[in-house]
Amino acid sequence: MTTGTEIQATEARYVLQTYKRQPVVFVRGAGARIQDIEGRSYLDFISGIGVSVLGHGHAALATAIAEQSAALLHTSNLYYHPLQGQVAARLSSLSGLQRAFFCNSGTEAMEACLKFARRFWYTQGVRGRTQYVAFDHGFSGRSMGSLSVTANPHYREPFEPLIPGVTFIAPEDTAALDAAVTSSTAAIVLEPIQGEGGVRPISPAFAAAIEAACARTGALLIADEIQCGLGRTGAPFYFQTLGLTPDLVTVGKALGGGVPVGAALVAEHVAAQVLPGDHGTTYGGNLLATRAALVVLEELMDRGLLQHVVTVGDYFGSQLQGLADRYPTLVREVRGAGVMRGLELTVDAAPVVEGALQRGLLVNRTAERVVRLLPPYVVTSAEIDEAVATLGAVLAGLPVKENA
Repeated sequence: MTTGTEIQATEARYVLQTYKRQPVVFVRGAGARIQDIEGRSYLDFISGIGVSVLGHGHAALATAIAEQSAALLHTSNLYYHPLQGQVAARLSSLSGLQRAFFCNSGTEAMEACLKFARRFWYTQGVRGRTQYVAFDHGFSGRSMGSLSVTANPHYREPFEPLIPGVTFIAPEDTAALDAAVTSSTAAIVLEPIQGEGGVRPISPAFAAAIEAACARTGALLIADEIQCGLGRTGAPFYFQTLGLTPDLVTVGKALGGGVPVGAALVAEHVAAQVLPGDHGTTYGGNLLATRAALVVLEELMDRGLLQHVVTVGDYFGSQLQGLADRYPTLVREVRGAGVMRGLELTVDAAPVVEGALQRGLLVNRTAERVVRLLPPYVVTSAEIDEAVATLGAVLAGLPVKENA
């Protein structure tokens, strides 16, 4: 049998080294738990960076994938198949946007939305409306288009020049927003809760300012719900809790429960300006991906999973706040909603992630000082208690620092 050390050595020799992986090899899972090659069990509170929302080894998802792989996997978008329309109808019902373009990831969905926003103006004969407004701490992907509306210089600088005409402003800075959004702005790109940037929710007041800026100038709004969407916060989409009315919405991560699939959701007035041939994909919306998406959406909409996220999410938030109250010199703030939470620390989060891994809990670090927690939607209160207790044990072992 191949060992974990041998697997890591093979990757080190043959796989492009774009990831700094944790030294653990996972081979199977069930629910919120995942097992490594040596048989050790871990509580998974990152769920593949927000992907495995039904947990690991979900019976209905596994059955659907097996059945579909035996019947028909892929035909391309040259032809119809029975599933794309069903998934699109469900997404329309959840989001209020009328149409969907299927792709393979959230990043691809952002690429599509950036193109559709420009196409919207071009079709109407408006040639100079090509600029975008995005936000500090925002992250929309690493392809050239999505990277252009991603703020972090660490990601951007090695690949510049990127798409020109992108202005970054600080979230919650209404004056900067009003100055940046003009008659040259094609679209505003917004994560209603910034994920990679440190689990930072946008306030209702700033959301209202964004709505006002769009109304004043006609700029479109792209809501990036790749991480905070599809039920993770306890709402179908977080933009709905803020009173936003986006023209385009990006979906990814949760949609396939682990099978790669993304979607750009498009309001009818934008869709009317998009023409055949404007965008395309070979794999997007194939039978395997859309069959998996149907299972996730059925669990979310028909089998009580969304309400479970509301209930367990409230409990999660209260338990994390209790943890913060016990360690006020180490935990600066608890942020997020539902089962999307971040602990901002007064120290680097790396030792906490490492200590949690050693104790059998998977979390990750983002924005240097934030411990990001994205458990599967099926997580239980008992598992939350276990995770919070583990984090408490890790924090207890850190040197006490005064709030920075």
